[in-house]
Amino acid sequence: MSRNNAYSLPNLLTYARIIAVPLVVLCFFLEGRLQSSDAARWGALVIFLIASITDFFDGYLARIWQQTSTIGRMLDPIADKLLVSACLLLLAADGTIAGWTLWAAIIILCREILVSGLREYLAELKVSVPVSRLAKWKTTIQMVAIAFLLAGPAGDKIVPIITIFGIILLWIAALITLYTGWDYFRAGLKHVVD
Repeated sequence: MSRNNAYSLPNLLTYARIIAVPLVVLCFFLEGRLQSSDAARWGALVIFLIASITDFFDGYLARIWQQTSTIGRMLDPIADKLLVSACLLLLAADGTIAGWTLWAAIIILCREILVSGLREYLAELKVSVPVSRLAKWKTTIQMVAIAFLLAGPAGDKIVPIITIFGIILLWIAALITLYTGWDYFRAGLKHVVD
């Protein structure tokens, strides 16, 4: 990979998404230490939204500008999983996700780990598992759910159902996650058994 490719705009957007993870964590750290925690919540939401938008543009720009790279293909899914995992853990730690809703987060996290492991194993066999359209919908619903949950109590002061709506969307994403996870597992299992 050329040095220029490592610093192409699509890759810089991926790096920015990775840097967004500690920034979102910092917002939650500040939330516990500020008198008014609403600013920290809105800050976390803004950072998350910007990072989510870069997720679309890094792949799109890499394709249309023909700047796909090995490091981009490696880091893009890692950046997504870091961002989603960190946000779900933070939301669980602060109680926004609690009780039975924790199961939705656990399902999503387990599927991410399972599919990552499966993809890594299949890559050694030179087998690629393409991302399905339903999996892309799952990712979109999951990102919207996390955005609503990041707004959480601060958002509820403006529209009282923000957190509830986020939880409903998280469960929808978890159910789709179960289906797409099983789909990937079944497709991968054929190669494992063979």
